[in-house]
Amino acid sequence: MNSLSGKRVLITGAGGFIGSHLTEELVRSGASVRAFVRYNSRGSHGWLDRTEPGLAKQIEFVAGDVTDAGRVREALEGCDIVFHLAALIGIPYSYHAPESYVQTNVCGTMNVLNACRNQGVELLVHTSTSETYGTAQYVPIDEKHPLNAQSPYAATKTAADQLALSYHRSFDIPVTVIRPFNTFGPRQSLRAVIPTVLGQLLSGSKEIRAGSLHPTRDFNYVSNTVDGFVGVAEAKRESVIGETFNLGSGAEISIGDLMELCMKITSRRAKIVTETERVRPSKSEVERLLADASKATEAFGYRPKVSLEEGLRLMAEYLLENSPARTGETYAV
Repeated sequence: MNSLSGKRVLITGAGGFIGSHLTEELVRSGASVRAFVRYNSRGSHGWLDRTEPGLAKQIEFVAGDVTDAGRVREALEGCDIVFHLAALIGIPYSYHAPESYVQTNVCGTMNVLNACRNQGVELLVHTSTSETYGTAQYVPIDEKHPLNAQSPYAATKTAADQLALSYHRSFDIPVTVIRPFNTFGPRQSLRAVIPTVLGQLLSGSKEIRAGSLHPTRDFNYVSNTVDGFVGVAEAKRESVIGETFNLGSGAEISIGDLMELCMKITSRRAKIVTETERVRPSKSEVERLLADASKATEAFGYRPKVSLEEGLRLMAEYLLENSPARTGETYAV
């Protein structure tokens, strides 16, 4: 196994939901961490603005945008390992602004790949998504499952994955593709299903507004996903380079049953109201997702430690301590 202590690491998308958790964990592991965050006029580092001071002072911040090739090259200079998480991720918005997703998710990934090629990094961990599989043709979904993008977002992520793997095959770039399933946890956008449902319940709402209730998902707590990223970086290079790995819990639950579980955990009841505007286009809905993560278990010992129910309790506690009034966010009600 490879130790990350002293390794020079770059994380793109470091200020985001998963990226901020990963950044903090890499600092704790002893890595020399550079966080590439999207530039904004406020000088904000995203969720890393809330990192405890002891960790924050150990992070080198670089502001920019992955669509700027020159800035990506500067950010990557001198790094041994790159975790590429920067992406536009909201599925609904991808129906309205697909070109933005192509620019960030595809062209941005190409910029990272070209910089890695020029710098000669020892490992690039590229972040995919379970949405690239589309609705399950068989379950559990292993890495050999056909790719079937059912939204513009999924299409751009599929293209980025294939571009990354092609750079490995064409130019011998040391690429590993990580494919997380439905990660949830603290700092996730309040527009995502779990924080939306829990947030509405905890705010006392008597109705929960939702889209389709029958699709199933494999929800995985954020610390489990972060463990997978770190596990890949610590693994023997020959066991992970050029490979794709699912990161999921291995359990599925329908959105309707998820809502019932959230009510049980919060001890609050509400009427579930289905709104047509929250339903994806019929041919775009992913009906079923369930991960087979056995390949990751075999390659680097990946095993989810936090169950769905425990993760929901942790998320509820987080939302109670970080109310929208305090964070400035709003629930998707």
